[in-house]
Formats: sequence, C-alpha cells, structure tokens
Amino acid sequence: MNGTESNKPSGGTTRNGGRKSKKYRKRGLLTSPGTLTYIGPDVGLKTKIRRIRYNEHSYKDEDVKSLDECRPDSDGQNFITWLNVDGIHEMPLIEKLGKFYHLHPLLLEDVVNTEHKPKLELYDTGHLFLTLKMLHVDSESPISISSEHVSFVLGKNYVLSFQEELTSDIFTSVENRLEASVGKTRRNGPDYLLFALMDVVVDNYFIVLEKLGDALDATEDQVIRGVAELSLKDMYALKRELTLARRQIWPLRDMVNQMIREDNMQVSKEVIPYYRDLYDHVMQVLDTIDSYRELVASLVDVHLSTISNRMNQVMKTLTIFSAVFMPLTFIVGVYGMNFEFMPELKEPYGYYYVWGLMVAVTIGMIFYFKTKKWM
Repeated sequence: MNGTESNKPSGGTTRNGGRKSKKYRKRGLLTSPGTLTYIGPDVGLKTKIRRIRYNEHSYKDEDVKSLDECRPDSDGQNFITWLNVDGIHEMPLIEKLGKFYHLHPLLLEDVVNTEHKPKLELYDTGHLFLTLKMLHVDSESPISISSEHVSFVLGKNYVLSFQEELTSDIFTSVENRLEASVGKTRRNGPDYLLFALMDVVVDNYFIVLEKLGDALDATEDQVIRGVAELSLKDMYALKRELTLARRQIWPLRDMVNQMIREDNMQVSKEVIPYYRDLYDHVMQVLDTIDSYRELVASLVDVHLSTISNRMNQVMKTLTIFSAVFMPLTFIVGVYGMNFEFMPELKEPYGYYYVWGLMVAVTIGMIFYFKTKKWM
C-alpha cells in the first residue's frame, strides 16, 4: 500500500538485513509517552498491507489500496481477519490503523520502536500485544545475525501483524496454508492464527542455529587440526552473535508461558496445547544456544592452549640449540684468545683435534637430551 513517509531526525548507523542504514532515535525530553515516533533503519520503500479474511469454508485475500479497506468487519459474517502490515515507518498509517482497532497509544509506540525488547502485554481494551524478534543470518557472513522487529495484536476476531520492511515477507508459508485450507488454521480462531505466526518465527530460529552450528563445526575442525591462521576475532564474533540471539529469544520463553496459563481468556483451551508445543521449541532453541556458547568458550580455551603449546615447542627447540652451542662457544672462545704460549697452537693437527672435540660434544649432548626425552 502506498503511504506518506514521515520526517525523521537523523542519527547514527546500524546494520539491518545485511545493509547499513541510518538510525533514528526519539529524545525522551521532546516527546511524551504514547507519541508515535519511528525508531529504526531508514526505509525507502512504501508500506504494504494485505488483508486476509477467512473461515472454514471461505478465503479472501487482497492487497489493500486504501486505508478505509482496513476497517474492522461490520458485515456480521463469521470471518477471521488477518491484517499483515509490512513496513512500520509511516506514522500516519500506523496511527490510523490504531484508531480503526482502538489500539492503545503505548501499544502503537512499541510497534514502531524496532529497538524495543520482546514482551507480552494485555490491555484493558481486550487486546493481547506481543513483540518479538525475527532473526536472519547475513548472506555475506555466516556468523553475522540481524534482527527484524515483529509485533502482533490479538483481538476478538482478528490478528494484526506488523513487521519491518525487509527483502521478503516472513509469513508467506502461513498465507499459503490458509489459501490451500491445509491444516487446522482455517478451522480454528484467531488465537490459533497467532500461534501459527509465532511458530514461523520460532522455526526460523532453528534455521539460524543450524547455520551458526555449521560455522561452529568448521571452527571446531580448525581448532582440532591446529590451524595457525585461525582468528580469535572470528571465534569471539561467533560467541557475540550467540549471546545476541539468546538475548533476543530469552523473553519469548516467559511470553509463551503466560499465554498457556489457564486464566488467559485470549487463548482457548483447545489451542493451549499448541502453545505448550511452541514453549518446548523455544526451550529447545535456548538449550541449543547455551550448548553452542559453552562449546565456543571451550574452543577458545583449546585454541589458546594450542597456541601456548606451539610456543612452548618453539622455545624448547631454541633452548636445545642454545644448550648445544654453549660448550662449542666456550671451546671456540678459549682458542680464540690471543695468548702467545698455548701448547695446542704448536700442534700440527690441533685444528682437527678441536673440530673432533666439538663434534663429539655435540653428539654427546644430543644423545643425553634424547635419553632424558627432552627432544
């Protein structure tokens, strides 16, 4: 959908979706709570909105051309509406959607703040609000993760989803299932649709972890083989990305746990088992991240130990060379003195005798070192 872009104050730089872009921040002294101010990367594309209305027997999918088409259903038919907003940088559009669905200003403020941490909140209007992070692996670097801000609003017979404008729509698989009437989505309410959307996000975590795991396996192989060119910088970068992923995913554990509580009126008892399964997947993701972090820490220790052992071997070799040459240096030093009366200087074969002595001392010391297993 086409819209009017809002004016935004300039800021620093960040990385989102593999591209560098400007960041815009709200100054707390200049705006009051609930004031819509976009905080995120500069986006040059227009917001796109898709409106999907369905029930067990019918399915309607349309790209919204006018904001008036986004108003809640009033035809009395038993339809569930999914409004998918792709792009959260146009404030007039977000504000108007909030008026249509009577969304709290603080809720909208969290929607347009891409730096907000994941959370779940229940408003007096009956809306269940969730915001979480969709993770992506940078195509240029397998150990670089970028996050996408995703928000959901669960209403009586609708679900609103808000996502940043990136390269592709992350919920295409859910749209395809709805259109094909495959699975349970068409036969259940909006709470199940919310589960399906959250499940897509969590499933993508496994894809991200799989790619990070491949990078970790390659690093582990290099550490075992003792590759000298292995960079500690890359290993710490991998640990930093795992820590970032854990920080983005950890709040989701408590969020899903709140949704499966029996006193939660927004989620029906029939759908709660699916959220329990989602909770298990989140815990599996967190356990995998923790094991990866421990493995990275162990690999760093092993790599540092390998470097230390390699240095010890070098120092051992140099020490042996120094020990072998010490008596030779002494012998050469003795016969290098400029005394006139030295008996060996008059010996016709004295030069060869000294060479023989030095060779014998060298062989003897090497044999002694091998006997002591020092080399």
